[in-house]
Amino acid sequence: MKKYYPEGIIYENKYNKKCMESINSLRECFLSERILEAKATMCDHDHNLYVDLGVMQGIIPREECAIGISDGSVRDIAIISRVNKPVVFKIIDFMDDEAGASTAILSRKRVQEECAEEYISTLSPGDIIDARVTHNESFGSFCDIGCGISALLPIDSISVSRIPHPDVRFAVNTMIKAVVKSIDELGRVTLSHKELLGTWNENAEMFKAGQTVGGVVRSIEKYGVFIELSPNLAGLAEYSYDVNEGDSASVYIKSINPEKMKIKLSIVDSFPEKAEPKPVKYFYNDDHIDIWKYSPEISEKVIESVF
Repeated sequence: MKKYYPEGIIYENKYNKKCMESINSLRECFLSERILEAKATMCDHDHNLYVDLGVMQGIIPREECAIGISDGSVRDIAIISRVNKPVVFKIIDFMDDEAGASTAILSRKRVQEECAEEYISTLSPGDIIDARVTHNESFGSFCDIGCGISALLPIDSISVSRIPHPDVRFAVNTMIKAVVKSIDELGRVTLSHKELLGTWNENAEMFKAGQTVGGVVRSIEKYGVFIELSPNLAGLAEYSYDVNEGDSASVYIKSINPEKMKIKLSIVDSFPEKAEPKPVKYFYNDDHIDIWKYSPEISEKVIESVF
């Protein structure tokens, strides 16, 4: 199967750059319908997108900028936001002015249509794919799953440990792995992520009772303070009036109980330092998953995902 990448991946590729070394190489790419990437430099008043091809200028006409622009289902902000970023496209024509200078006519939409038909339409729930985080909202992260086509990763599917906003987990442009959670009748994909971050046992095995480790305060309740030890593991410490959600903390691990999936902690210190998103550690590296069971076999409570 032909590989389709999140937008920006092939921008620095040697072959992609070589294709823009001469007018002849660009014309060869036109004849072969090769997928290319280059940086958008400007969006004009009519929302046509201008692209720097090195040896000539390229233009993506407004309706060729993305699937959904022509029928109004995608707003023009999707065009404007591509300025100064790599865009994916095929060359669909050349236009020469009176002086003989050539301009390439490009289409991003055609690449997206090909990606949707040949790649995204073949996906099934449980498939594990590459994605790039494009922007974060309070309800989740939007991810490019191929050629600028977006999928939603809801906030409650990012990790087992609850977070206040996706930006505490992902920086924009972060490349991640994700699981296809569902595909609706319109072909829109919803993603999940927590299933790749390890089971309770896999995370708990990184810690031992008696250790003092770092964590992040995620929730403060009357009965205690939840401290995230890893994205898929949190423990409970006694209530403390002088900690705040989002604080970094050092905690002493009092006990680890797999039967009840509980880790008892004691807060040694806390301080209002914002924790930057850390590189994601994945525990599952296959390309498909049918059932993921988070809870230990001996646990009284069963937590699992079925795709």
